[in-house]
Amino acid sequence: NRRCFLFGYSCRRQFLLAAASTSETPKMQNEEGQITELYIPRKCSATNRLITSKDHASVQLNIGHLDADGIYTGQFTTFALCGFVRAQGDADSGVDRLWQKKKVETKQQ
Repeated sequence: NRRCFLFGYSCRRQFLLAAASTSETPKMQNEEGQITELYIPRKCSATNRLITSKDHASVQLNIGHLDADGIYTGQFTTFALCGFVRAQGDADSGVDRLWQKKKVETKQQ
């Protein structure tokens, strides 16, 4: 069967379909359970697009939470923006929209 996988297209295709149909995604972890992947893909918070490894214009923003006196509480919210959003000039309005949505979600909880 292994020889068929190495040299036969049909067996390889069946193997790939079987691997793709499993619900558990493989993760590279060491013995301690720490993730050892070199690249973990992110999604753009504004458009929900996948941020590729070659998107060097993408940014990740950590926005700190403040209390009523304007003092940093030690908590922050992370937003990732892809290069497409930044190139279109929609980054500012996108972050503003995401932050307003986040404020509404935190008030409801």
